[in-house]
Amino acid sequence: MSDWRPGSTRAALQARGEIFALLRHFFAQKQVLEVDTPLLSRFGVTDPSIEPLRVLPSSAEASSMFLQSSPEFAMKRLLAAGSGPIYQLGKAFRDGEIGAKHNPEFTLLEWYRPGFTLQQLMSEVGELVCECLDRDRWDIISYRALFEEVLSVDPWTVTVAQLKELAAKQLDIGQLELDHDGWLDLLMSHVLEPVLAHQGLQFVCDYPPSQAALARCSVRNGQTVAERFELYVDGIELANGYRELLDAKELMARAASDNERRQLSGQEPRVLDSRLVDAMLEGLPDCSGVALGVDRLLMAKLGADRLSAVMPFDWTRA
Repeated sequence: MSDWRPGSTRAALQARGEIFALLRHFFAQKQVLEVDTPLLSRFGVTDPSIEPLRVLPSSAEASSMFLQSSPEFAMKRLLAAGSGPIYQLGKAFRDGEIGAKHNPEFTLLEWYRPGFTLQQLMSEVGELVCECLDRDRWDIISYRALFEEVLSVDPWTVTVAQLKELAAKQLDIGQLELDHDGWLDLLMSHVLEPVLAHQGLQFVCDYPPSQAALARCSVRNGQTVAERFELYVDGIELANGYRELLDAKELMARAASDNERRQLSGQEPRVLDSRLVDAMLEGLPDCSGVALGVDRLLMAKLGADRLSAVMPFDWTRA
């Protein structure tokens, strides 16, 4: 069959349109403003786990730009300028992310709530996702409790050698060598996520501080944790939320650490977005924010096993 045809059915296209309308209605009811920020920027993210798509100019004198992996930085500039609560529903891009649950171009819903705690944001995310999927409950477990219950290890105190030994008992790791967070991520994706597949809507919160990304850190029960969560729906990661970092100096320190890790792994360092730094120096309001994969939300709603079944044209047909 020719690849000019869409990969999704007419029914999937209709469900896609309906869920877009539901999302916009949800935020209109809550008086959260829809915004529209640029897809192209002179800056890409420093996070080593994310590679943005680079756009090369036709003129040798012009600088290359990046298709944005998230509208986060531009939205935070709006927050610092006094926008109030905002959301964006649109396209995002990541290089090299191809598979049943990944596509280089995807639809992302991202929103920010000034004054919200992480717990309040989790409740709002749970409310929205339950409305979209016709479900009626969600559960919350800490990152530490999940590892302790399933693997009987404390991710804060377990050593790299112990994690490697544990992974070898569960998986075929060959000659693989990873750092502490690398082993934790491997166990999460290959051992814990299959467990979460049987637990419906499950929030995992309070991550190790080394996995804070742009979340704030705080001390709970004598232990430093990153104030972030991920939402899994039937074992599929759907949303990633933070109580947002406000300290511009800490932002710059984390970006420098990211670039050290990028260089160690052979990745190109990235320049931190100077406009975001300026906005944070001006003053980002106390807020919590979350990004939610809309295509994966549709997968869960329709019981699909791949993104291409819920997108008009995935990357193979683009």
